[in-house]
Amino acid sequence: MKAVIQNEFGDVNVLSYTDVDTPTIGDDEVLIKATYTSVNYADIQKRVGNKGKETFPLMLGLDISGVVKEVSPNSTFSVGDRVIAFPKNGSYAEYVVANEKLVFKIPDSLPFDQAAAMPTVSFLSYILLYEIGQVKKSDTIVIHSAGGGVGTMLIQLAKLAGVHKIIGTVGTLDKESYVKKLGADVVCTYETFTEEVLKETNNLGANVIFDSVAGEVTSRSLDCLAFYGTLVQFGNSSGEAGIIKTSDVHSSCRDIKGFSLGTTRELNPARLRPIAEKVIELFALNKVSIPITEVFNLNDAALAHKLIESRNYEGKVLIKI
Repeated sequence: MKAVIQNEFGDVNVLSYTDVDTPTIGDDEVLIKATYTSVNYADIQKRVGNKGKETFPLMLGLDISGVVKEVSPNSTFSVGDRVIAFPKNGSYAEYVVANEKLVFKIPDSLPFDQAAAMPTVSFLSYILLYEIGQVKKSDTIVIHSAGGGVGTMLIQLAKLAGVHKIIGTVGTLDKESYVKKLGADVVCTYETFTEEVLKETNNLGANVIFDSVAGEVTSRSLDCLAFYGTLVQFGNSSGEAGIIKTSDVHSSCRDIKGFSLGTTRELNPARLRPIAEKVIELFALNKVSIPITEVFNLNDAALAHKLIESRNYEGKVLIKI
């Protein structure tokens, strides 16, 4: 089968479109013919070596949409099922293997491209909003990187939940129109968000801040987080650590919470099944959607990575298998 692999860490030139053996399934696994995979910022970090040690050859990719081609005995899935999944060894390939715990059926009404855009960002966003952030309708929330995939979903879910005020941050105000169309009430840049949040909240600060950027953004988020507020930290796209002092937390009764979808897929995959059912229903009923900015062919994976690295996109970038 055709796949994109790499044999070392580095820039987009390490990505190689080549022939590899079609994978075989084990117990409680399914073989899926992939239709689309999404490109996530985590793919960039893994490609360059910021995700720790890896075994080469390495295949990138977190999630796919596709059709089940082979099942193990007594499987709950059948050949021909339309599914989304988190494959066990990457998703930049024509065929992938996934554990049944991380495979989810989708209705015929949900197109494969939209389905592929949703697993990582929508599962993550739903958990962040309802379980980690525990956002209430009366809250003012801040969503960093509001024009990205998770930001796109968080804003829509928050709007659907009737959250009082949604403030989105972006790298440049070129994305302001896009973020406001999603449902944000206020859009500002990383340079001005602290002052904007305090102005919008009469100097009380935001109740919940969602931070996937880290670095200086984390420090500045604490400057506009309300007493008893919650900072939800779920990434470090800046490549820098966010610095938090204990004195910023205890005296103000504020929470710092962390969450990783990758860790949860590995250690507690059963937690995702009820989330998947809720999210897939929202998509099937057209209550939420993910704008797809561009679709690349598998042999153009490097171009997809360049677009992600440029930050000059809105919504999701896909690879058509």
